[in-house]
Amino acid sequence: MPADSETVTGYYRYTDIWFEWYKVIPDADDGAALKGILAHDSLVHPDHPLHVEGITGIQLYHGTFESGETRLLFSSAQVDYARYWLHAMKLTKTLLPMPYSDCLVLSSELKHITTHIYPDGGALRGAVKNLDKHNKRLKGSNPALLSRRHIFQRTRELVVAKSGTWCAIDFEGWERDHTIITEMGFSILRWDADGQPTRESGHWIIKEAEGYRNGTYVPDYRYAYNFGTSEKIPRSTFKSRVRELIEQLRAEGPLYLVFHDNSQDIKYMTSSTIDAPLDDLSYLLPDNAPTTGLFVVDTSDLFGALIGLSTGQRRSLEKTCRMLQIDTSFLHNAGNDAYYTLEAMIQMAQGEAVDEQREKRWPNHTPAGTIEVEFKPWEEDSDYSESENTGPNSRNTYAQRN
Repeated sequence: MPADSETVTGYYRYTDIWFEWYKVIPDADDGAALKGILAHDSLVHPDHPLHVEGITGIQLYHGTFESGETRLLFSSAQVDYARYWLHAMKLTKTLLPMPYSDCLVLSSELKHITTHIYPDGGALRGAVKNLDKHNKRLKGSNPALLSRRHIFQRTRELVVAKSGTWCAIDFEGWERDHTIITEMGFSILRWDADGQPTRESGHWIIKEAEGYRNGTYVPDYRYAYNFGTSEKIPRSTFKSRVRELIEQLRAEGPLYLVFHDNSQDIKYMTSSTIDAPLDDLSYLLPDNAPTTGLFVVDTSDLFGALIGLSTGQRRSLEKTCRMLQIDTSFLHNAGNDAYYTLEAMIQMAQGEAVDEQREKRWPNHTPAGTIEVEFKPWEEDSDYSESENTGPNSRNTYAQRN
């Protein structure tokens, strides 16, 4: 393959490099040397020239295209270094040409790029097969689902980058008049100067809402906060307290507001009762870790991406936590809901990429030709009982969040 006269960096599909590159090398011995260095078991060896100090195996890349298709990639720097190393070690007679420029995938062509480490040859071989399987399942997927998957990956990248402050917020209102706010909860994730995560949570009860009690349609657990002491505050200072919290967190850098099904909570924040400073609120996550900005992250969308649901299909917070194996108690307390919402976000964001995480969490739950997880009724519904000829009764018995 002729070398390009102008250096352009990007990525090459793993399959192009492994299956095709060596075939077009003019000298058969040079082609054999190249094929040898690209063998699965060779790539993961600690003495391989592409080995990165401190890791076990080989570090490669996943690139996701706008279509949602994900491919295993070498960086162009890896490909370039491999051919120089072969020549320097006198394993090839000449410096091998780079692959054709038409094979190069530019960063601008990819929606996401993430690093992945494969500890052994078996894991590497399996990665190619698994990605191919997931790509076939994605063909013809709803664009809304692809959007959710992009949001999922972007959230993972921003959390891994330890970008800004993540604050989950939840409001509880009176069940007979949703304009009357009774409680607010928040839970915050950020990182200290050493890069270590810190958590902070709070729960505010509005004094004047004492007489507005729930219990008919949703449980009333306003005095069952699990993560500290609830604070009673007068309605006259509630607006300023919420505004001060947002402004304080924004002063530290980018702020990601985390909700579970954000529509009602955003309505509360923009209502005259609170009038939070959300003028520049964005529902689109940035491509790179920003230095400022205010962004929305919705855990119902993240979970929808994880189990393969398109927009319009959402699971309650209780079901989401149940499926993620996060133990909950006293849901519908605003402080508890905010804490569990942030915990759900962290659990998903710190896990594997969406398809790998789905298969790891729920093996053998995704039918062939689809990426939608199929749960048994008793796996998803805590109130499902054997007496109804269904399945075992399980943990939580709290009403689902609307």
